[in-house]
Amino acid sequence: MSKSTASTTDDLAKFTDALLKAAKIAGADGADAIAVEGSSATIDVLKGKLEHAERSEGVDIGLRVLIGQRQACVSASDTRDYTITQMAERAVAMAKEAPEDAHIGLASQDQLATDWNVDALDMNDPAAPPSPEELQELAQRAEAAAQNVEGVSQVQATSAGYGNRRVHLATSNGFSGGYARSGYSVSTVAITGSGADMERDYYGDSRTYFSDLYSPEHIGKIAGQRAVERIGARQPKTGFFPVLFDERVSATLIGHLLGAINGSAIVRGGSFLRDSLGEQVLPKGISLIEDPHRARTSGSRPFDGEGLLTQRRAIVEDGILTGWTLDLANARALGMESTANASRGTSSPPSPSSGNVSLTQGNMTRDELLAEMGTGLLVTSMIGSSINANTGDYSRGASGFWVENGELQCAVNECTIAGNLKDMLRTFTPANDARTHLSRVVPSLLLDGMTLAGG
Repeated sequence: MSKSTASTTDDLAKFTDALLKAAKIAGADGADAIAVEGSSATIDVLKGKLEHAERSEGVDIGLRVLIGQRQACVSASDTRDYTITQMAERAVAMAKEAPEDAHIGLASQDQLATDWNVDALDMNDPAAPPSPEELQELAQRAEAAAQNVEGVSQVQATSAGYGNRRVHLATSNGFSGGYARSGYSVSTVAITGSGADMERDYYGDSRTYFSDLYSPEHIGKIAGQRAVERIGARQPKTGFFPVLFDERVSATLIGHLLGAINGSAIVRGGSFLRDSLGEQVLPKGISLIEDPHRARTSGSRPFDGEGLLTQRRAIVEDGILTGWTLDLANARALGMESTANASRGTSSPPSPSSGNVSLTQGNMTRDELLAEMGTGLLVTSMIGSSINANTGDYSRGASGFWVENGELQCAVNECTIAGNLKDMLRTFTPANDARTHLSRVVPSLLLDGMTLAGG
């Protein structure tokens, strides 16, 4: 464990140690505890003036106790000794009344992480966070840049904010570790037109380090340009056409895959990929890699919510699904090993979730894919959702641009795109335009055909 990380969470470790001791005194067979300290601030501006300011900070603590094959979780935002004692007693009483679950339990000691390097992940900006005045200035600059784009009628919302979070996890069988992470963001929404002809679009940036943020002028300008590009939007044709998911929305498709391979969905039998282990789920040559150790990335972490060492893995390799996303309980239910993907908060038990993922990028730019698609729809925004998790049937409201002969013709809105995720995921062509600093690195994706319902 890196020394710097030990020093940043020593005070939180005192809370988790106290929780574990109280749980033992209360009669728990085993327990784990988590302490989270966070601070955040958000500034919204409108027409150059402060619209809303919000700041929060505090410490939350959580305790999970096990009595045989029964468990219970409790949480509080009060760290006094009396509260900790009451939490432990209440959790033990609750666990005694809980139903049995043959698969719950702490990790064995040989599964627990013993060595990691948080410093290599570079998750926490050491610089002091910006003041409220500095955040307001960032938001004002972004708003002004958007308003200065010719054709923008108004700027609906502009925000700047930051968050800092420290976490410490400990278990009754010997694990103890923590880390800190930071995050900064600036975003703006611009509007063009008025009344029924009103259109809007947005742009924003979110980073671990404040110094990595795009300038507010760049963010505002892109938001304004995107809004102006939507002038005169209308419904597209109805029919079966190629669809290109722009990079800003393409990660949602991979998100559906990640949800379908989540161990809890597999155990319940509620996944359209439940029978696809070892089979092709993405195009040949395409891999989906999870890497929880990418530096300065929001989904990075040295260990999971059960104290297991995180590691890089190929979720899909050369198009073939290699495994599920598992925590300990779901892994035991499936007769498998945990993939160290447990996540947890202070008030709930661990559950599996995915972190940083990267999809194999292609050799063509988005414009080259547009030329290849010929006539069809470029999707840049989606609303609503009608997705059947069991069958993969997919239907969503969409807006974007109509394409003919490989060139953008006009903005479109108020249409629906439909297909089946199994087919969609197996047949796309990726571009090479993914933003590599994001937690989900997914380029624009071209699908050969989907059903469009327009005008």
